[in-house]
Amino acid sequence: MTLREPVLQPVRITELRPTQMTVGLREVEDKRRIWRERDGGEAQDFLGRHMIPVIKGPKNRLYVIDHHHLVRALHDEGQAKVLVNVIADISSLTQASFWTVCEHRNWVHPYDSKGRRCATDAIPKKIGDLVDDPYRSLAGELRRCGGFAKDTTPYSEFLWADFLRRRLTRQQVDADFEKAVRKALKLARSSDADYLPGWCGPVDA
Repeated sequence: MTLREPVLQPVRITELRPTQMTVGLREVEDKRRIWRERDGGEAQDFLGRHMIPVIKGPKNRLYVIDHHHLVRALHDEGQAKVLVNVIADISSLTQASFWTVCEHRNWVHPYDSKGRRCATDAIPKKIGDLVDDPYRSLAGELRRCGGFAKDTTPYSEFLWADFLRRRLTRQQVDADFEKAVRKALKLARSSDADYLPGWCGPVDA
């Protein structure tokens, strides 16, 4: 049964479970800086306008299906609770059936920091345990720079991250992130990327 039910009682971030294995910590840091610029009523208003979409799974656990970077940033900043929006209640399923449904609905992304597919039981149980994937940060920065358009395709930034992972070494990304972004922009404008969501087309030199 599909729901869209805001839970007005704040939920502890430590009780929320992720549906992916990684985040881009550079992107998390950006969201932490934005959060620190807010105070008092502005912060509460921000939380009210950014309810976290979740699904209710077995044992009534709440699984985050979007905005992992924001939730991680709030957690790292010491924010204890967030408001959530229950997209679906499939708590009656077994754990195995739950993950099967999640996969078919594009609610889970069980890929590690090297882009390798893993078993769903390898997904961290806590938001604070999400692992850094520098290529996800690179993809996020690439989108902000106009390298590709925001798209509704689930996990579109991870698809771009995987594209970049095959073309830029981890050493290149770690050694000079800004230079890696410039290289990523050039790659994004090539026809090699035309299968990716939000591709903006080639740009003549």
